[in-house]
Amino acid sequence: MDPLIIGIVFPAVALLMFFVGWIVSSKISKNKISYAKEQAEKIIEDAEKESRHIKKEKLLEVKDEWLKKKQEFDNEVNQRKQKLQVQEKQLQNKEENVDKKYELVNQKEKLNIEAEKKNELLHSQFSKKHQELDSLIIEQNNRLEKAAGLTSDEAKKMLMENMTEQAKTDAAQYVKEIRDQAKVEAKKEAQKIIVQAIQRTAVDHSVETTVSVVQIQSDEMKGRIIGREGRNIRAFESATGIDVIVDDTPEAVILSGFDQFRREVARISLERLIADGRIHPARIEEVVKKVESELGEEIMKEGENTLIQLGLHGVHPEIMRHIGKMKYRSSYGQNLLQHSIEVSYLTGIMAAELGFDTTLAKKAGLLHDLGKTLDKSVEGPHALLGLELAKKYREHPIVLNAIGSHHEDIEMEHPIAALVQAADAISGARPGARREPLEGYVKRLENLEAIATSFEGVAKTYAIQAGREIRVVVEPDKVDDAFSDQLAHDISAKIQEEMEYPGQIKVVVIREVRKIAYAK
Repeated sequence: MDPLIIGIVFPAVALLMFFVGWIVSSKISKNKISYAKEQAEKIIEDAEKESRHIKKEKLLEVKDEWLKKKQEFDNEVNQRKQKLQVQEKQLQNKEENVDKKYELVNQKEKLNIEAEKKNELLHSQFSKKHQELDSLIIEQNNRLEKAAGLTSDEAKKMLMENMTEQAKTDAAQYVKEIRDQAKVEAKKEAQKIIVQAIQRTAVDHSVETTVSVVQIQSDEMKGRIIGREGRNIRAFESATGIDVIVDDTPEAVILSGFDQFRREVARISLERLIADGRIHPARIEEVVKKVESELGEEIMKEGENTLIQLGLHGVHPEIMRHIGKMKYRSSYGQNLLQHSIEVSYLTGIMAAELGFDTTLAKKAGLLHDLGKTLDKSVEGPHALLGLELAKKYREHPIVLNAIGSHHEDIEMEHPIAALVQAADAISGARPGARREPLEGYVKRLENLEAIATSFEGVAKTYAIQAGREIRVVVEPDKVDDAFSDQLAHDISAKIQEEMEYPGQIKVVVIREVRKIAYAK
């Protein structure tokens, strides 16, 4: 080929190739720039969408939080409104009650004024009638003196002589009746003498109270026990039936209630809640129910252990449960279970001395106060309630009679019933068994002896049987048989008027004449 052509063609081709390459490169660059712009725009658009989405979510979260706070605020406001409404209603009721009481007081004042006026009128009428009656009596006495030919002093003397003879006759008849009755009841009296001699079986009794004290680690715990607006303490009192007293006593909370079983449930429950630390209404109900169940099982064990201790068997499980419940009952401050165990021992010892069945005697002594374990909603004397309960579970007839008759609600049919009654009296009457301070006990005996000594003709007085009997020794030359009976009645009347005492006090007047001579 011609070099000239080659020289022309090659540069032209090269130039053409360069031009084509430049065009292609320019186009590719434009495409890349366009693609990059599209990607950048897409990224910006996605970022804007994401930012709008995040903004929307945050707004929703803020809105939800605001609604939640608003709801809480509304609830609190409503609660306060309800509380204020309740308080307003209570105040309104109190105002109404005060108004009613004020009206009632005014009415009573008017009635009292009217009654006073009536009383004054009646008193004036009575005084007038009394004066008329006095004049009529004087006039009648004058007529009688004229008709009988006797003065009033002579008539009194004659009447006193006749009454003295009649009193002597009545006294002799009364003494004869007492002696006849003493022969019939000699066996019972002998049993009482034996009872008085066996006080060696007396045991200590725990004096029950109406409060229990729960120790806490710090006064901070008092706030947790009370709870927010008192909800915890209200839930606790509702679940246990016991009042919780949170006062200034350091590191202590007081539980108050007369039911010893409920108070024991409350004490154990509160101690567990304090140890656990979780104190709220649901937890309180859970712990109280659990403690009640555990104490129910403990009651059965206590009844079983008591029967084992006394050597008794064949007792129905329900009766056994009531025996265990005696641990949480008291009578005049005397623990009922300890009292019943003591009565059981006393009755068993007396029965052994007299040749009766000791097993029946001990069982009767243990179950004599069974009726006191029943719920207070059941009405009736505890002796008869215990009789019905024991009869329901087929106890022995002798045991049933002893339970029902130990307070003479029914007639005694067996000597074991008399033994139970005597043992019950000894266990309850001895000093210190029941809640009575020693000083008060001694003071009562001194007052009893002082009342009897104040009568003329009394030589010595002795208060015995823990103040349930007073023996009065009179001077035989100043007090005769007829006056002894009257003296006993006068002393008993004065004791009733001036003293306060449980049960009854027997007054025994003793007149003894001794004649002594010496043979030399």
